[in-house]
Amino acid sequence: MNTFPTALSRREIITRSAQAVAAGFLGSALAETKDATSETLVQQLYGSMDEAQRKTLCFAWSDPRRLKVDNNWHITPQKIRDVLKAEQQDLVREIFDKLHSDEYKAEVWRQFDQDNKRDGGFGSASIALFGEPGTSQFEFVLTGRHCTRRCDGDSEKGAAFGGPIFYGHAAQGFNEKPGHPGNAYWYQAKRANEVFQALDGKQRDMALLGESRDEEGNDTVKLTGKTKGLEGIRLSEMTADQKDLVKKVIADLLKPFRQSEREESMKYIEAGGIDNLHMAFFKKQDVGNDGVWDVWQIEGPNMIWIFRGDPHVHCWAHIRAPKAA
Repeated sequence: MNTFPTALSRREIITRSAQAVAAGFLGSALAETKDATSETLVQQLYGSMDEAQRKTLCFAWSDPRRLKVDNNWHITPQKIRDVLKAEQQDLVREIFDKLHSDEYKAEVWRQFDQDNKRDGGFGSASIALFGEPGTSQFEFVLTGRHCTRRCDGDSEKGAAFGGPIFYGHAAQGFNEKPGHPGNAYWYQAKRANEVFQALDGKQRDMALLGESRDEEGNDTVKLTGKTKGLEGIRLSEMTADQKDLVKKVIADLLKPFRQSEREESMKYIEAGGIDNLHMAFFKKQDVGNDGVWDVWQIEGPNMIWIFRGDPHVHCWAHIRAPKAA
């Protein structure tokens, strides 16, 4: 099994890696860290826990908290800084890090550190493990402000990301300004607004609605199985060029996450039928009343991704394999 150099902090690992590269070599421990996956690191974390830690953080696969999602919550009352040793906290950092793409993980870290700074940074997050890591049935969940992330080695069958996830950012205060300066995820909304600009008048009438749904935990991302009659314009009403723009939006939504999650998500979305997707924009939640839509969503029978940029960015996602007919 791959191992993590427990004596090193994440910052020390990065520093020493850079020094080693400059010298023309990498130490074996650092190479092993690079090759490890979130799943193997979860297994190592579990193996490092003592009885008291397992009693506090480990639960049955059937525990309902395993698939819970929310915008600001703690899956256990204990913060990782209070229940895990320093080297175990480094493992959790590396697990979280490897859930994200090399291309975008620096922005994910900037968002997480900024949003959780008041509570003490990464140490203020909480985790839970369900089932038994290293078997065919386990799941690791990390939560905090603007964060619900999962790692399950595909134990939760037919679910991208291991179940519903949440991310968000309040870049310059609770009430962000138009254009959301400094927001790590606003680029996704800019791409979505390109779709709206490409629609004709009739299509805009179908796509532009009043106010979005309330945020109510798992109910926010409940899947309907419907192929028609969802909020917004059905992609079957779009031209091929417009559909291509929507596909670019989806690619941008998936950009922060590791390749395996992006591929699994697209597989399920395509299996549910691109033409069955609906895209909606909400005019009553227009920050600055500038006609740039801050709140929008894409929904199909087996997926939903909600971007809520009012008063700051909240994003909810849930993607599953389509149910057999």
